[in-house]
Amino acid sequence: MVLPDREPMPTGPATDGTGPVRSRERFLQGEPVETGVRASILNSWQRCGLLGLSPDQDDLPFRDDFDPDGRIVRAAVPVLDRLQSRFAGSAMNISVADANGTVLLRRFGEASLARALPAIQRVPGFVFAERVAGTNGIGLALAERRLIRVYGAEHFAERSQGSACRALPVRDPLSGRIEGVLCFGYPRKLENPALDAVIRKAAGAIERRLLGQSSARGRALLRAYLDAGARTAAGLQRGIGVDELALELHPRDRSMLVGKATELISRGDRAAVDVYLSDGRRVTLVSRPVASASGVAGIAIEAVLPVLAPAPGKPLGVPRQADEPLGLAAAPADVPGGPLSGAAHAAPAPEHRAATAPYTILPGAESGQGITTGDADDAHDAADTTDHHPDPPPREGGLVLVGEPHVGAYALAARRRLELLSEVSTRIGTTLDIRRTAEELAETAVPRLADFVTIDLPEAVLRGEESTDPGSDLRRAVVHGIRDDLPFRPVGKRIDYGPTTPQLRCLTDGQAVLEPDLKAAAGWLAQDPEHTGQLLDHVHSLIAVPLVARGVVLGIAGFYRGQDPAPFGDDDRSLAQELATRAALSIDNARRYTRERTMVLALQRSLLPRGLPDQDAVEVAHRYLPAESDVGGDWYDVVPLSGARVGLFVGDVVGHGMLSAATMGRLRTAARSFAELDFPPDDVLTHLDNLVGRLDREDPASDGAGIIGATCLYAIYDPTSQRCTLARAGHPPPAVVQPDGTVSFPDLPAGPPLGLGGLPFEATEIHLPEDSQLVLYTDGLIEDRQRDVDVVLDQLREALAHPEHTPEEACEAILDTVAPAHPRDDIALLVARTHALAPERIATWDLPADPALVSDVRAAALRQLADWGLDEAAFAAELMLSELVTNAIRHGAGPIRVRLLHDRTLICEVSDASNTAPHLRRAAGTDEGGRGLFLVAQLSQSWGTRYLPQGKVIWAECGLAGV
Repeated sequence: MVLPDREPMPTGPATDGTGPVRSRERFLQGEPVETGVRASILNSWQRCGLLGLSPDQDDLPFRDDFDPDGRIVRAAVPVLDRLQSRFAGSAMNISVADANGTVLLRRFGEASLARALPAIQRVPGFVFAERVAGTNGIGLALAERRLIRVYGAEHFAERSQGSACRALPVRDPLSGRIEGVLCFGYPRKLENPALDAVIRKAAGAIERRLLGQSSARGRALLRAYLDAGARTAAGLQRGIGVDELALELHPRDRSMLVGKATELISRGDRAAVDVYLSDGRRVTLVSRPVASASGVAGIAIEAVLPVLAPAPGKPLGVPRQADEPLGLAAAPADVPGGPLSGAAHAAPAPEHRAATAPYTILPGAESGQGITTGDADDAHDAADTTDHHPDPPPREGGLVLVGEPHVGAYALAARRRLELLSEVSTRIGTTLDIRRTAEELAETAVPRLADFVTIDLPEAVLRGEESTDPGSDLRRAVVHGIRDDLPFRPVGKRIDYGPTTPQLRCLTDGQAVLEPDLKAAAGWLAQDPEHTGQLLDHVHSLIAVPLVARGVVLGIAGFYRGQDPAPFGDDDRSLAQELATRAALSIDNARRYTRERTMVLALQRSLLPRGLPDQDAVEVAHRYLPAESDVGGDWYDVVPLSGARVGLFVGDVVGHGMLSAATMGRLRTAARSFAELDFPPDDVLTHLDNLVGRLDREDPASDGAGIIGATCLYAIYDPTSQRCTLARAGHPPPAVVQPDGTVSFPDLPAGPPLGLGGLPFEATEIHLPEDSQLVLYTDGLIEDRQRDVDVVLDQLREALAHPEHTPEEACEAILDTVAPAHPRDDIALLVARTHALAPERIATWDLPADPALVSDVRAAALRQLADWGLDEAAFAAELMLSELVTNAIRHGAGPIRVRLLHDRTLICEVSDASNTAPHLRRAAGTDEGGRGLFLVAQLSQSWGTRYLPQGKVIWAECGLAGV
């Protein structure tokens, strides 16, 4: 079946697996439904599903507080009585509901039907809104705002599967608001497409009765227009109202036409204006003066089109008679008490006529001064909505709006205020920056409300905190206007308002303060006579509005008018208050975000190294740059290691916010601990990988699926050999700058990110000559949606191709030329210039595992210390070497190597081929041994063991203070 609205409507049982019955079953079972059901019904089902409604729900909300004598009831009772007479003896159920879906009236074609039906279908007061009753005629008509047909299984509720219904919204002809819904319910077997025309005419009759309750001034103007149009219709070419175009017009086009019509009414003179639609067509709006017999003068706006519509995109011509005035005829007096009451001349809403579409409205028509209508001949149709008569021929002129000029001006101003308010949600609060949000408020208000705007915020609010005394610590945050040369206090200036100023009064009262004439505003003038005197040459009216959100005072907005000669009024004050209220919420959101970001950033910085350790292996510079939107988990570290070596870390914890910063702190602490145990880089990453996996498993929010991700790069540089060992876990490779300026990116095995587990990491060793630079960074430096990674790496190569730069200068160059202007991710950067330990500061002896050679090693070491001028450290070094060499000979395996390093400290190293590590223990008084390592620990600053691919190294450091 295809109904008059041309939407195919499957009916009846599902015989081939399609149709509404089968589609409903599939929908309720959670299967996808794409065919077999109309789009409006499927959309309604989906809304019902999201609301959690059950199809077997029997109970509906019942209200007994509805008005049984309201406007819609008074207008509908006579019409429903006639409909009941028309459908006498049938199973028709006629109802009228209000705009909330509450049934107000019920009528039945067969009296016994009222007794047989359940109370939910016969007693007024039950609510049939879609949100509680599911898909039904009344609820769907309110949701779709048009004529709705629902058949059998298209209903959501089980109780309605055997019935069908038609429902149509009933609108107030003046305001265009939906006042209620007229609904026909009947068994499916009584389906008849002719019911469309019946329900449209019945709803039109109800709307005409609603119009009869409106202003006599508006009706008088409308009657004058209709009477004049009836006298001159024979001489006009084909005209059309915007309501007749509505089926094919985009809502934006309809709004544009109505807005232009309102402007024409506010001008109060005769004119013709071309309005171009979005599809390229042109509609001509013609304004004509009209006056009623009682002397009410107004303007009527018509939309005029040629008789034949051209091809799409071709402009439409204007009739020759477009500029001819309508004849002004006296309107008959109102006939009180009758069913028409002077409203018989008002046309029914065009959506209730088969040939037309929804009508347009005049904003502000609730005052009774604006009228909307369709074809004029329908206005003289009889009130009997049940008789079938052929539609009269269309009138040759189409009415858009009728109203009085001053009311049109008010409506136009109201429309512009509404447009401004509608823009607030899109123009204010686009960022989480406090100052920028305040600037957006000023930019929105200028020039449509004010000529100049100033915004003052407390210093605490600018920091993201709450101000304890907002009136005393204000700072000028924004100055914006149509000119830049006015003597307002500049941005950043401290602002002190006196107790009598409008600004401080608005803070005290919590409401906007209007000063229509600043020359008479004593409190404002007394604030600073010299400064206010200068401003009075440019501004004359002020609205001061407090910025308050969630009970927090955020500042003051000042709206000034200077170029517009009209002072601010109460409507402007209300608008400024609404603008400030909406903007204050956005400013408060930005303030809260700033506070949280400051806290996270403070945590992040507290978990990063406070300073760099003292070591001579590399010269280091570092930078940390947080993302603009939020703080992440990027980190770096420099760890001094045994043997004059140094460990360099850089890492990145996935995500942003407090959790990422805290996880970064835990990861950095663990990484430093593993490094200080002298594990090689690949082993350190393996331990970190296990740690991240354990953190995931221990976190209840992860549910075992893994929520933490991290990358890391670890490098160990040895200044004695100028070799660097590196391993990475899913992290970008470093950049290496050779002493001649050559820049390369070593091809290191990538390794999996930390936390995946099960995959090994591989270390790579490279040679770094003295004065080379090793540059470690996180992905925030090179990865950006707006830039290609290869291009960024080329920029990084150019920035680093200056070997004469110090690490500090290299950091600055990288951030200036490579880092994105608005980083979306954190950036951690570490630049290390390598140094080499001079060969003359290294002494090495190789010896077999023979205890007789211990004395020879001691003697050679004492001579070397004397050559270095370290005689004062000789005693401690001699004892430590004696114990370490003896232990290596007794408990280790040859060959044995002894090495002395003269760095910031004196480092004694003894290596052997055994993997057995010594352990410090407390020897008993009767033990003959076990005191050697205790002596080493007492004589040295630190000592420890590190493992080699073949064997181990026992090392100890002696301080050289005073040497």
